[in-house]
Amino acid sequence: MLDIIKRTRLLYMLYNFFHKNQLMHNVAMFKKLGIHKKYYSSISNKDFEGLDEKNNAKNFSLNKQAIAAGTLFKSLSDTSRESVLSFEENGFAVINNYLTNQQVDDINLEIELLLKQKIVKVTNTNKIMFAIHSSLLLSKLGNDGKLKALLAALLGGSVTLFQSINFLTGSEQPTHSDSIHMTTYPLGGLLGVWIALEDITEENGPLHYYPQSHKLPYYLNSDYANEGNFFFLGNKSYTEYERMISAKIEELHLKKVRFFAKKGDLLIWHANLFHGGEAHTNKSKSRKSMVLHYFKNDAICYHEITQRPALIKQYSYIS
Repeated sequence: MLDIIKRTRLLYMLYNFFHKNQLMHNVAMFKKLGIHKKYYSSISNKDFEGLDEKNNAKNFSLNKQAIAAGTLFKSLSDTSRESVLSFEENGFAVINNYLTNQQVDDINLEIELLLKQKIVKVTNTNKIMFAIHSSLLLSKLGNDGKLKALLAALLGGSVTLFQSINFLTGSEQPTHSDSIHMTTYPLGGLLGVWIALEDITEENGPLHYYPQSHKLPYYLNSDYANEGNFFFLGNKSYTEYERMISAKIEELHLKKVRFFAKKGDLLIWHANLFHGGEAHTNKSKSRKSMVLHYFKNDAICYHEITQRPALIKQYSYIS
């Protein structure tokens, strides 16, 4: 019975109805595309079937001249510049020494204080969600103009910070694409940013990713028979999605890369890049990190699995 209640579309729509201010970002795009939906309506990939293929962001080519003109890009090492300019081909970019040791220490202290004061908490999935809404320091980090300008150049349009996730230990999350969780139309209108808040080793659960996997199809609900019907969401478990991705990796012989980042290093990844977390084998060691997700402003933003529009919140700070 509980499973049926959780899958009932009407309950999600009712919840959405009372969050109008956080959902109006999609309305202009609905009108532009001629899609007859309310701000609180369910959204899935099926709603965009038959629309012009040119809307698919996979076909976007990087404007390398715009990237190279950016303030952040100009400050990077040659190795980091090369990685950024290879983003279209590889689906990720590594920026070494993005933050100084002092900046990282300040962030870690801020998280400690937020936890001590019970302003934020660690969820049962090992995550500290949306700390940016409770900290001016973390909000400034995520909304840094130079970083957002680089991300905008990579996406071909301005971006909005959607969420933050902080980890104290390795996520150990199985391989996935963010596009099943934070989906856009046109596809690909999202970027992930991961920052190492300490050195990452074999023992404390490094991030992993599969270079060039962003060029694969976007695997969504319809690809594992999880679309549901007019009244209910699909009844497939998330582990079935994970098994599908694992099978694709094996079938296509994709090569996994583990990211042994140094304190302050930053990784940017494409919305469709396969990535996850390795096992955190030494539990006596922490693995502090911070993830930021950014939506492209002229995209419809939603969550394919639950078929909910994305709630984009305004910031409020602890004084």
